Formats: sequence, structure tokens, C-alpha cells
Amino acid sequence: METYDELLARARHNMPKSVLEKDRFEIPKVIGHLQGNKTIVSNFYSIADTLRRPKDHFLKYLLKELAAPGSLSHNALILGTKVPANKINQKIRQYANEFVLCQECGKPDTKLEKDGNLTYVKCTACGARHLVHSRI
Repeated sequence: METYDELLARARHNMPKSVLEKDRFEIPKVIGHLQGNKTIVSNFYSIADTLRRPKDHFLKYLLKELAAPGSLSHNALILGTKVPANKINQKIRQYANEFVLCQECGKPDTKLEKDGNLTYVKCTACGARHLVHSRI
């Protein structure tokens, strides 16, 4: 018969490494400038890569949330209106909370899964699965 401490040690040993890691997930801040009436976000691709989500999905969400026209050009996002960087950063954080971070363990080790008309965020670290309420 194993003791509690032995069972606990065995359980920790069998857990995936990503569950035990305490790395801090940090989203890069927006780098950009104003050009006339347009806002240029020069590190859009870098942010999308950090979030590990399709660029078109991330772009569609940002444009909808910012209520601004926009397009991708030469590795940059060009918004058709003047938008403050703090507002863009806030919308990126909202996107991460809804589509990237696990609601159970808070880790970014997730992937999007479609099941019919529903979209779920599936965590590869803890195995949790939660429904995404936003429709893009």
C-alpha cells in the first residue's frame, strides 16, 4: 500500500511538463504609428504568432471590436481610422481571454475546435474544454 506522499509524487511525475511550468504568458504591446487618418500596427504578425491563432481570425475579431475598416499589408495591419494604442491593446487582451487562455488553468496552451456551429477552446495542458460565446 502506497502512502499519500508516494501517490502524490507518482501523480506529479506522470503529469505533462506544461502543467507544472510557471512561465508567464505575455502578449507584445502594439507597435505602430499614425499616418494621416490611418493607424499602422507594425507588429500585428508578431502578436498573432504569440497568440498562436490564425491571422485572419485574429484580424476579423480586431476589426469587428474596433469598428474600424482595415487590411493587412507588408506584415502590418492598416486601420482606416485613428485608434489609440491602449484601445487596441485592450481588444487584444479581450481576444486572448476569450480565444487563447484556458478558463480552468489560465495557460495559453490551447487550440480552437469546431463542432458543428459551435467553437470550443480546448486546453492541451489540463484537458479542459469551454465554449466560445463570441461569433466571428
